[in-house]
This record gives sequence, structure tokens and C-alpha cells, in this order.
Amino acid sequence: MGLPDTSPTPKKDSMGMDYIAVYADDAPDDSGAVSVSPTRLQTLGVKTERASMQVLDAAVRAVGRVEINERAIHDVSPRFEGWIERLYVNASGDPVKRGQALFSVYSPELVSARKEVEIAERLANGPGATEPMARESAQRLLLAARERLRHWQVSAGGANSASITFSSPASGVVLEKKAVEGMRFAPGMAIYRIADLSTVWVIADVYEQDLARVRVGQPAILRVEAFPERSFEAKVTYLYPTLNAATRTTPMRLELDNRDGLLRPGMFAHVEVADGGAAPRLTVPKSALIDTGERQVVLRVAGEGRFKPQPVKIGRRGREHVEVLEGLADGDEVVVAANFLIDAESNLKAALAAFAPSEASAPAMKTYEAVGSIDALDVASSTVSMNHEPIPALKWPSMTMDFGLASPEVATGLLPGEPLRFTFEDRGDGEFVIIKMEKTGAAAAKGR
Repeated sequence: MGLPDTSPTPKKDSMGMDYIAVYADDAPDDSGAVSVSPTRLQTLGVKTERASMQVLDAAVRAVGRVEINERAIHDVSPRFEGWIERLYVNASGDPVKRGQALFSVYSPELVSARKEVEIAERLANGPGATEPMARESAQRLLLAARERLRHWQVSAGGANSASITFSSPASGVVLEKKAVEGMRFAPGMAIYRIADLSTVWVIADVYEQDLARVRVGQPAILRVEAFPERSFEAKVTYLYPTLNAATRTTPMRLELDNRDGLLRPGMFAHVEVADGGAAPRLTVPKSALIDTGERQVVLRVAGEGRFKPQPVKIGRRGREHVEVLEGLADGDEVVVAANFLIDAESNLKAALAAFAPSEASAPAMKTYEAVGSIDALDVASSTVSMNHEPIPALKWPSMTMDFGLASPEVATGLLPGEPLRFTFEDRGDGEFVIIKMEKTGAAAAKGR
């Protein structure tokens, strides 16, 4: 900020900011490479590591939800009409065992069918069944009555058995209970719904770009918020054939054992499907990568205290490392800590270099001559205050103004008040620098 100024020793400017060190062997570099002193490296906490070949701990990560195993859901639905006489399990959520009594019912249709079975058996096997046609009719009636009971999934029982007890078809918990004592039910009505939760499903959403990395049979690790310190082993059992156009995801189904009952339907789960493979890959730590979406670079160590932004092409991402497909070689050293600070300085340097004109294209600076005398001289800051006569080329009147000195030697041997002829350059942005000063007329003769 302000006019260019240099100092042979470290110092601060008028705002208290440190001057930046510049070395004689520093070559102009528009690639953004920067040099950092050892003291500053320690202050910033810069750390480096080398790119290396290793097996990547890559995984496809997705968020899912625990759901009931659809293959383990059972409905208890009578196939005939009747009334519920008594409930043995009367609350949703109750655990039940296979074969445990659920409820008993009374059905006039059931009583009638059982009575037909009893009559048909008596006619077919009784002493009066000597006539072939009567015996054949009784047997047909018996077969029809037994067929009806078989379709109702009840036993023939006795003729006086007016009720039947339904039992649980599987071990599990009662999800739904529509039964109330004394309630009339119709054929096919689902009175109980029972689910076996010894195995559960997890439905996770896989992003479109990860579909090629997921296969049926892959092992997976599952974690839930309720038990953050514990992981559950699962396996991919199905990849659904549809894609959600709004979220660009495809559902993935995993199945896992839940005999301890820790996983409950409705829980959210974090899923990691292992997909690192056994082949070693060139990797760098994740902290080494600077990824803005459009720009992926690492800071490569280019020498002692020198760092250069290196564009890279990234492949798979692991838990702690990322795969580098292009831009680095095995053994290249990269910055893994404080790289954002160095990158910011590198970007600034590259931007300034782009604005700096090259020697070939730099326009020639205009020079002017004037007559005047020194009003005040400050050799330390290489500035001089001049009283000069009008300068027609610049349309300047006579005035006193400050000029810079190209070097302190320009004003050597000159005193304030002496008439002088001086030549100065217009370097732009209001900067005028005197490159030559000499005495004129009598002052020059007196000096001789």
C-alpha cells in the first residue's frame, strides 16, 4: 500500500505491518508457488506427509431406516363369520410364542358344519347304511363337510364344540389388534397382525454415482444413534430396480440378525458398505486435499520452505485417505496441515503476477525535464521536496511537491536552494521519480 518502499533490514510500516522478505534469488513465478521461512512454518503449524501406495479403506455411506422383515409378518384372519368370545392376548405390542392361544370365537356356520360331519359319519358307518345308494350319499355329505372345515382351517371337532380357539402362527410381537370381546367379525378380517422381529431389514438410499460400487452379498456395518458405541453386521440382500428422480437415489435392502431385540423398526441407521478392494492405490490424507468443487489441488513441497499448488484428479474417498489418479507420484511430499493458509497466499501471489506487466509488454515510462531547487531532502526514505518552475508538458504551474528518488546517489552533493535542472519519470498512479539532477548556471560554475 502506498509508494513502493524497500528496506535492507526488517521493519514495520506506518500501520504496524511487517515488511515481506524478498530474496535476490527469487525468480518471478506466475504458478503461485510460495516460499515460507522456517520461523513462519513453525508458527503456522505446517505438517507434511508423503503420498503412498496402500489399500484404501473406501466405503459407500448411506442413511437408512430399520424396517420390519416383510417375510415375517403374519395376519390371523378367520375364514368364516362369527363372534369373539374371549381374548387371551389383548394389547398391541405384547410378545407371543408360536402356538400360543390368541382368542376364541363362536360361529353358527362352524357349528352347522361340524353337525353335518357328525350326521354324515353316523349315516355312512351306522347299522342302517346297508343300502349302497344311502351309504354313497352319506359319504359324499361327509366329504363335503370335511372339505368345508379344511378350507376354514379348523378341525372337525365334536358336534357339541360350538367355539374354536385361534393360536399364534409364529413367535413375535403383536403389531395390530382389532379384536374386542363380543365383536362380530366377517370372513377375511385381519384380527391380529404379528411380526417376527428376530431379523429386520434396513432400507438405505444409495446415490446414483455409487450404484456401480454396490453388489448383492457385500458385507456392511450399521450404526444407530441409540447405541453409538456399538456396530451391527449386515449384508446387502437386494438393490431395488428403481431410482428416485427427486433425490437421485436407489433403495438398498440389508438384512441383519436382531435376536437381542436392540433394533426397532423406525430407527435411523448409518450404513457403510465396504468397497475398498484389495489392490493398493496411490493415496494422500484427506486433510491434504483442497476441494472447492471446481478446483482440486494439493500443496506439493517443491524444496526447503517452498510450496507449489498441484492440481490433482481424485478417485475414491476413504475414511482417512483419498485416491489420487493424476497429478502426484508415489513419494511426493504434500502439506496436510495449514494448507489453506498457504494456498490463500499462493492464490494472491498468482493473481498479482497475472497483473504484473512483462518486460516485453511493459509500456515505456514518460520522462520530463524541469528547473527548480531542493526544498527538503530525506535520504532515508529516498524522497525529495522540490520547488519547480512551470512544466508546460504536464500543464503544471510553479509549485512545491514531493518526488521519489531513483537512488540516494541522485541527490549526492546537492544543497537546498541551489538552482537545479532535473529529469523525472512518470511511473503511473501518481508516482513521479527523479532519475537525474544537476546544477545550472552560476551554481555549476561556482561548484567548479
